Amino acid sequence: MQQRIKLVSLWVLLFGCLLNTSAQTLLKPDRIFDGTDVHENWVVLVENNQITYVGNGQDLKKPRGTQEIELSGTTLMPGIIEGHSHLLLHPYNETDWNDQVLKESPVERAIRGSVHAKNTLMAGITTTRDLGAEGAGYTDVYLKKTIEEGIIVGPRMLVAGPAIVATGAYGPKGFHDGVTVPLGAEPVSGKEEAIKTVRTQMGNGADLIKIYADYRWTPGADSQPTFLQEEIDAMVATAKSAGKYVVAHASTPEGMKRAIMGGVETIEHGDGGTLEIFKMMKEKGIGLCPTLAAGDAITQYRGWNKVKDPEPERITQKKQSFKLALESGVQIVFGGDVGVFTHGENYREMELMVEYGMRPKDVLVSATSGNAAMFHLDQLGQLKKGFLADIIAVQGNPLNDIRAMRKTTFVMKDGYVVLNAD
Repeated sequence: MQQRIKLVSLWVLLFGCLLNTSAQTLLKPDRIFDGTDVHENWVVLVENNQITYVGNGQDLKKPRGTQEIELSGTTLMPGIIEGHSHLLLHPYNETDWNDQVLKESPVERAIRGSVHAKNTLMAGITTTRDLGAEGAGYTDVYLKKTIEEGIIVGPRMLVAGPAIVATGAYGPKGFHDGVTVPLGAEPVSGKEEAIKTVRTQMGNGADLIKIYADYRWTPGADSQPTFLQEEIDAMVATAKSAGKYVVAHASTPEGMKRAIMGGVETIEHGDGGTLEIFKMMKEKGIGLCPTLAAGDAITQYRGWNKVKDPEPERITQKKQSFKLALESGVQIVFGGDVGVFTHGENYREMELMVEYGMRPKDVLVSATSGNAAMFHLDQLGQLKKGFLADIIAVQGNPLNDIRAMRKTTFVMKDGYVVLNAD
């Protein structure tokens, strides 16, 4: 078995070497978005896995043996950092969430996840924050491990392991009280149990902790707060003491407020956020990951025809809350809750961010340098000397038309070219 793993790892490395035959690579696109600004006719030099030069090339002394890659008609940019994914889920119109948790084994889900990981990377997502294994235990930790060891191809991963929920507040639901079913997250009650669970998860390899600050207590009901303030405070303090952080699923004003007061670093969804809540987040440096594409996809799964039908109330409300978030100045975290919809179609979130009011440039900042800063990724998110060589190119100019993000033609991860469609 060990020999087989080594052979697979070797194959991945050889595959990378075939595409990237030199330790020095000069990338020559039409333009560069460096994570903050746009530059025409600039070049990027990569040596091994680091960026060593970014500029117009006039004062560049190319190392001997440098391979040049012409990327005509493209915009070069940092690899995209996805803020909210579930590589162990697949679209709910294929198999609903309950059946994925109850009927698909962790082994099956891991195999699916390896395919999702490859599709994600080939779409230009070089880093993804995976926010919950959804009933598959710590399979996300091992998916990350196999990518890092070169056994499978995929993005860099930040993983949460099982999300943490208040006892009784998560599914699958709909069974009578004599039936015990596997849950999609780990339930806790009280400070002591919450602290113990956070410590256990960190010990099992979680990079961060995800909690549910509100949820539906019964199927079909409105979301309500779940954890007491003292429980959230304890979980955040426990994670911070170990150099990690907490993110919160929250969609109600009270759930969001408790998460904010507890010190989480990002709030996921935030559908019911008010201007006051968003301003509070801005003041405390907490990011909002609105997951617009998930709500859009689920509404379509339930029968909404975007071309013919009137806009559903859920979509209208989401547009309104997103508008308030933009007005408040809170940092917007790019993340679509991908897994609800197809892995590799992460661009759907970008397109909706623009449709709902963000400028394309601001969307690209969010998906690169913004997310890197929010997630403590000090060497990612910018095309800058000394940064790691996670670099992509898309055909066209997404600063003029964000739909260009659908056309990823070049992907380099950690200095290795894994896609060059030219």
